[in-house]
Amino acid sequence: MDLLALIPWAIGMAVVGAIVFGLLGLVSGTDETATIAPITLLVILLGVPPVGVFAFFMAAISAKHITHAIPTTLLGIPGDTLAAPLLRDAQLLRELGVPHIALRKAISGGVIAALIAVPVAVLFAWILTPFSDAITAVAPWLFLAAAAAIAVLSKGRWAALVALVPFVLLVVGLQAFATEALGKGLSIAFFLGIATGPLIADLFLALSPSGRAGMRRDAPRTFELAADSRTWSGRMPNPLQVLDARQAASTAGAAVVSSATFVFSPVAMTVLMGETFAGRIKNGYRRLTSMMAIKNGTTESTYIAETLIPLIAIGLPLSPMAAGPANPLFNAPPVYTIDAEAGTSNNLHDLLEPWQFLVFGLLAVIIAVLMTYPFAMTQAHRAASWIMRKVSHEAVIGAFAGLIAVICLYEGGLIALLVAITVGLVGGILNKLFQMHTGVQFMGYYVAVLTVPAITALLG
Repeated sequence: MDLLALIPWAIGMAVVGAIVFGLLGLVSGTDETATIAPITLLVILLGVPPVGVFAFFMAAISAKHITHAIPTTLLGIPGDTLAAPLLRDAQLLRELGVPHIALRKAISGGVIAALIAVPVAVLFAWILTPFSDAITAVAPWLFLAAAAAIAVLSKGRWAALVALVPFVLLVVGLQAFATEALGKGLSIAFFLGIATGPLIADLFLALSPSGRAGMRRDAPRTFELAADSRTWSGRMPNPLQVLDARQAASTAGAAVVSSATFVFSPVAMTVLMGETFAGRIKNGYRRLTSMMAIKNGTTESTYIAETLIPLIAIGLPLSPMAAGPANPLFNAPPVYTIDAEAGTSNNLHDLLEPWQFLVFGLLAVIIAVLMTYPFAMTQAHRAASWIMRKVSHEAVIGAFAGLIAVICLYEGGLIALLVAITVGLVGGILNKLFQMHTGVQFMGYYVAVLTVPAITALLG
């Protein structure tokens, strides 16, 4: 497709991604992997061209990490997984009576970081590209090392590392079972099972008398919504005017540093960048507001960098983000595939040029910012109130459960659905009991399909 044909797809899908995930960011607890990944997979399977898929995804993560600050700051509940590190600082600012300041600092930091992260990540990917063949050649062992490193760096630490062994063996066994039953292996079912593991575990707990008793509530949960407060009139503030010079510089610096890395946990990077760039500020109010800007900016830059660097330079999902929410961009059979034995790929890495990642990535981020930043700055209070009063969290979960069931049935019928439920139940339990998060489990899946065959061949 020529450039003029690509632009409408990029703009249209970026608008769709920004709208869908800008709204989903308002719903507290909507985990990125369990929401972004399945819908991105659906977009791919519907036949959207690569540029449209990429623009959709980039707009989705940019929009969600702007609006996830709304429930985090105004309601005191995390908008998603990466909003959790912002919660304490947001709560302290709520207690000071300035939650609206916390919100503005957070989303303004996110805007600056997102715009910086795309070119920096593309540049770093370009530097790594000459080494891509060498990296691909040792991919099975890199996945093993990356899985171990991500496990040890997770909250589960050594428990998550040890739990990788039975989890990998479970994947190997289920893959052999599916191949015997269907005459082909599965990948989407494993991916969706891991992505929705905590949800599946909760559904099974609800079927158990003891588990149901632990979930029972005597009354509907209540939240205290902070008052609406606007300190400007007329045109929309500039993010560089919302942040003071030092906050803007610190946010930009954190974005550059975190955009040049792609193997660390996004949550860990969010905490680290906040402490590094704002931890030494002595004034309590300035430190908290700076933390909000830098940390939320880091949620944007890590997600963008951990998607773009492996996607451009290598073509294999060698990062926690690439192995999680961004996984469909790498592996979405039969459209995008990874050859486990050869270590080769046929995905966005092969279908788009580096300049397209830069141009359409920036275009998608700008569209997401233009659509969500004014909304979050002016309508945050009204939107948060409407979501909490009118939108059923159970209905959102039910919709995603139905979508996941349909996609599994599409790939391998009832066998694929049973595999997804099994992997999800075990993975959800490991997540809840041993803090083995979905990023570790996704790396475990790639160890099962890439490293285990390599080890078997070596021993044979």
